[in-house]
Amino acid sequence: MTQNLLQADDLFIRRGDQTILDGVSVTISRNSSTLIQGLSGSGKTTLFNVLGLLNPPSAGTLIIDDIDVSESSERTRARIRRETVGFVFQDFRLIDDLTARENAAVPQEHRGERDEAWLDTLFEALAITDLADQYPATLSGGEKQRVAIARALANKPDIIFADEPTGQLDPRTATQVLDLLFGLRDQMEMALVVISHDRDLARRFDRVLLLNDGELNEQPPVSDDVPAERSSAEPEHPLTLQ
Repeated sequence: MTQNLLQADDLFIRRGDQTILDGVSVTISRNSSTLIQGLSGSGKTTLFNVLGLLNPPSAGTLIIDDIDVSESSERTRARIRRETVGFVFQDFRLIDDLTARENAAVPQEHRGERDEAWLDTLFEALAITDLADQYPATLSGGEKQRVAIARALANKPDIIFADEPTGQLDPRTATQVLDLLFGLRDQMEMALVVISHDRDLARRFDRVLLLNDGELNEQPPVSDDVPAERSSAEPEHPLTLQ
């Protein structure tokens, strides 16, 4: 098993005469945190979809967990996606007529195997045990995002892709959600990749990449003598995953 969990080389996405991704190359290491930034319309979500195996590239090589998925069938890509990748979205993407626990269990249902004990552990760690039987319409934005995080972790992925995970949250709740993601990253030793236009997030990540005109470039480390803000209200239960 190599240290690099994901390796992309010379990825292109073309739509007609337009080039969205222009020879993008990036490696993601295990137990790392990467922030990908760029202006609106720069192709961040397109890159998110390609790296997360939601869409194939027009050209280039993509290797995840030592498996070349560049030209794999959708069936193979779906299997690797289920086993390796978890997703957190800005708009939560919870299913309205499922309870919080049923939403979190969706990836396990797709895999064909429910792990109730692991769901219990996630809901306790995320301090949402008392919300398990509630429906999305009754939850706050922060509660919805915690349920979405539980769903992302349901299959114990090696890498989490989060697309603007705090975009619809107030600053205090946004900080809490980031604290949860980083705490879970540390405990599960997974890679965390966040797509965001929020420049204030940069100092929390191991590295920052900027997507501009279809090209992805590493940015210099953020120097800040002030430690990154943490929430004043931690989860009721400390993050403990076993």
